[in-house]
Amino acid sequence: MNPRPTRLLPTRPAGYVELARYSSLGRFWAYLEGAERAGREVRVVRGDTPELCRRRVSGYTLSGAALLLDTGRVVRALDEGFETHPALLALLATDPAPLRAELNAHFELRLDFVLALTAARDLIVRPEFKYAPLVRGLSDLPPGLPLQPRRLGRDEVHMLVQRACGLA
Repeated sequence: MNPRPTRLLPTRPAGYVELARYSSLGRFWAYLEGAERAGREVRVVRGDTPELCRRRVSGYTLSGAALLLDTGRVVRALDEGFETHPALLALLATDPAPLRAELNAHFELRLDFVLALTAARDLIVRPEFKYAPLVRGLSDLPPGLPLQPRRLGRDEVHMLVQRACGLA
């Protein structure tokens, strides 16, 4: 692992979710080391110095995660620009099952995130979760379709981060 970061983030930036209060450097390091042991890529966030307690973790994927899809966003996109696909027509008829089956078969959820520790000792994370095709071109869903996970609760995000870091 790179040298352990020790300089805490002065404040919590916008877009971050609190995972734990009154956390420690040791816990932050345990997440980073666990992620590296689990085969994830741990990098310094662009523009940060190596001693700042903020790292981007990538490389964890979750298959069969169509249940987490934000179907409301997909429906709104279809209202703006209609696309014909059997799974999308079923979704418009209030049946998300065919779209979820398509996602489970041809997509995985990439769970990249930025993990940080603040001066207030808050362990925080900025999730960057998105669906990505297993093999490009295999699915016949329209390419501009907004396939994004729904807004996850703090506990859900925490559990996914722990799994990505090999701690759960």
